[in-house]
Amino acid sequence: MNRYEQEQERLLKANKRSFRLNLTFFAAFLLFCVLIVRLAFLQFVEGAELTALEHGENRKAVPMMPVRGTIFDATHTPLAYSEPSHSLYLTLYKNYGNADGIPSASRIEMNLLAQEIAAVFKQHGHADAEEITAGDIVNKLDLNYSKAGGYVPRLIKSNLSSEEVAYFLQHKERFKGIDIVEETVRRYHKDSLAVQTVGYLYKFKGAKVEPLYEQMDHRNAEMAVQQPGLFYQENEHVGFGGLELQYQEELRGESGYWLIPVDPRNMPIGPAELVPPKKGHHLYTTLHKDVQKATEQAILDQIKALRSSGKSESKNASTGYAVAMEVDTGHVIAMASMPDYDTNVWEQGGVSPEIYDQIRHIYQNGTIRSFFPSDKTNTPESVVLLGSTVKPLSVLIGLKEGLISPSTTYNDLGSAEFGRDGSRVSNSGGAVMGRLTVQDAIRRSSNAFMVDLIGEGLYRRYGSKGVDIWDEYMKEFGLGVATGVDLPNEFRGRIEYRQEGQTALSSLAFASFGQQGKYTTMQLAQYASMLANKGKRMEPHLVKEIRDSEGNVVKKIEPKVLNEAKFDDSYWSIIHRGMDTNVGAAFNGFPYDFARKTGTSQQMIYPGNGQGPINVDNGVFIAFAPRENPKLAVAVVIPQGGFGASSAAPVARKIFDAYDKYYGLDGTPAS
Repeated sequence: MNRYEQEQERLLKANKRSFRLNLTFFAAFLLFCVLIVRLAFLQFVEGAELTALEHGENRKAVPMMPVRGTIFDATHTPLAYSEPSHSLYLTLYKNYGNADGIPSASRIEMNLLAQEIAAVFKQHGHADAEEITAGDIVNKLDLNYSKAGGYVPRLIKSNLSSEEVAYFLQHKERFKGIDIVEETVRRYHKDSLAVQTVGYLYKFKGAKVEPLYEQMDHRNAEMAVQQPGLFYQENEHVGFGGLELQYQEELRGESGYWLIPVDPRNMPIGPAELVPPKKGHHLYTTLHKDVQKATEQAILDQIKALRSSGKSESKNASTGYAVAMEVDTGHVIAMASMPDYDTNVWEQGGVSPEIYDQIRHIYQNGTIRSFFPSDKTNTPESVVLLGSTVKPLSVLIGLKEGLISPSTTYNDLGSAEFGRDGSRVSNSGGAVMGRLTVQDAIRRSSNAFMVDLIGEGLYRRYGSKGVDIWDEYMKEFGLGVATGVDLPNEFRGRIEYRQEGQTALSSLAFASFGQQGKYTTMQLAQYASMLANKGKRMEPHLVKEIRDSEGNVVKKIEPKVLNEAKFDDSYWSIIHRGMDTNVGAAFNGFPYDFARKTGTSQQMIYPGNGQGPINVDNGVFIAFAPRENPKLAVAVVIPQGGFGASSAAPVARKIFDAYDKYYGLDGTPAS
């Protein structure tokens, strides 16, 4: 190796040493920077917490009750609202437990304090308030910490009187640990409007049967640490029906909470920091209080009239259901399930067994749910067969499938036979109608026409698959599927044309005139709306806007078309002209031409007392008005009401009148 090469090797080694030194210095510099940043974070960010830990201190988040939003009607009248209320809380600042079963001096002191508080309640409380004794107060204080640590304020009494609030505030030094906290009590409209639709509140600890609250319960432990405002307390009141449940998370907002410094024994050692609640959002609904009130009263009046009419077919009528829905928007203007009750009975987040026994058959919403409104075996279900209200759809199916044409005529002999065994279906009262056009078959409600030409026609063309074809059409018109209404636990209907042991021909024959499917009043209203707007299945909704506590629009619900049934426009014209059933005096003097179809669906009940099953007639009615440029669709069901024309139609007339008064069926309010 010559001198040049030796010099090059020396320089290379020197460069390597220099690089290693620079790399070591840079690494040391980075490490030093990390240490500086960490020390700064400890000093300025975690310093207070570490200081607290040094002194054995931690902070616990104790949620307060959230401030729930208001549910308004279309006139901005509150249907459900939170009224300010004051509650008395007491926080334990030392150990009051028993030692060897012997009450400590501190525990005796707390017993005396409980007696003083009870005396204040007795002297200054509401006159009609239930008495709270010293023993009750001691139980609520949980002195053995079996339910919560000492840092958790104990709720002693809610809904304090103004005199109680004033007394405790003036004598706060006498009651160590006492806090007066402003909370809310849920109130409902004094006229009990749309109570099943609005819903009610129930205590969280008993509400976990609902999937929403079961989910909340699973994540509660995580929320308690990460987001205390979303923590659900066991005694918190939550929505448990209707809009209160459907929009629980929007209405609830976030609860406020105290951040309380505690020692290792979980006893408070300093003043609490209050994090205020985020108030819940307000719902602005499509319900109109005056139309709703008129609807409810119309049903009650009609039930009373039917029971006193002397007619055997309607003497046992006891319930009624109605839905009014705008044709183009899907806005539900009225939704009534009668009889109803006063929702304020749930004020305390539950009811007594006595009150529950009084309301258990009527607190559910019969317009979207299936239930029997009585223990009596002679009471029909809240959902009923369509009856003749299905006939406009039967005719549409017949026209679309080519089973009939607009020029078809039929010789009605009063009944139709089908099947090898010669099963017979008669018209109502066995009426022989003679020559009928397609429109006549709807208007005069011919069962024979529907069985011979539609039911048997589908079977002849498709065989047993005809039931599937029928089912597809039903679901296209919202019958047998969810309507999409913004309410929880909607019933989808009870399809009976798929009953085991029933032949396909029999299923189609009976389905063709409305005796093979039970549906809710909400489904009937959506179906009537589709007939009115020529096939657009509008999503029915009750909430049109959600606003925050400052009045800012958070969400606006726009009209939504769920699906569209395509039929020739001439077919729709036939249907609209055919929906001209005679409804007697119910619509005398009505100033609009309107489309309507009555129905009388038969239902089997079991009276008991040794009697066999008997059939009863349920009144069903659908209509929309005006016939041209329809604005409102209405569906009414009166179980055991007899003929739809005499039982359900009078209720629909009063609903149309009320809507016309406040909105105008022609766009101009009559009032």
